[in-house]
Amino acid sequence: MDELIRKLKEREILRSKNIEKALRAVPRELFVPESLRKLAYDDEALPIGYGQTISQPYTVVFMLELLEIGLGQTILEAGFGSGWQSALLAHLVGEKGHVYAFEIVPELCSFGGNNLARFPALDSRVTKFCRSATSGLAEYSGKIDRIIAAAEVDQVPTAWREQLKIGGILVYPSKQALWREKKIFSSQFEKEEFYGFVFVPYV
Repeated sequence: MDELIRKLKEREILRSKNIEKALRAVPRELFVPESLRKLAYDDEALPIGYGQTISQPYTVVFMLELLEIGLGQTILEAGFGSGWQSALLAHLVGEKGHVYAFEIVPELCSFGGNNLARFPALDSRVTKFCRSATSGLAEYSGKIDRIIAAAEVDQVPTAWREQLKIGGILVYPSKQALWREKKIFSSQFEKEEFYGFVFVPYV
């Protein structure tokens, strides 16, 4: 982990002390298949089955930096897969924050859920749904601080933008780029695009 963190800092991807603390608190090796644990700290995406991967650390950290997560925030995560990113998010929001994590592949919902269960304090901050995140959480309309998608979307679901609060941030991959949207008014967003990323498709 030390070497991975050093490389991420050298490339000026990892800047936040809080994200570094989260990386050290949540060992990636416990979120990959046992046969791949020796590769857990390589800066590579790794297969976790069912056509899905645990994202490259570079990409995960890049997205977390874009989100600017604060203590006590409410986060919607679309596609939790291995559960590693969910655990990092739970660490970053702290005891008073919460993560609502969605995974549509039943086997991965179980895999990621079991991985998270190894960290009871973090797991208690994550509510997991074994279904699509497309509809989000209707009861949280206008109340979600951050939304992050772990798979490429052709079109951002309307519900995500509606459920994000004013000042909230949405980060998602689309068309081999990462997008960051900040909600300025009810239907107005500031958008930034970052090229050079490849993700599995959103289902």
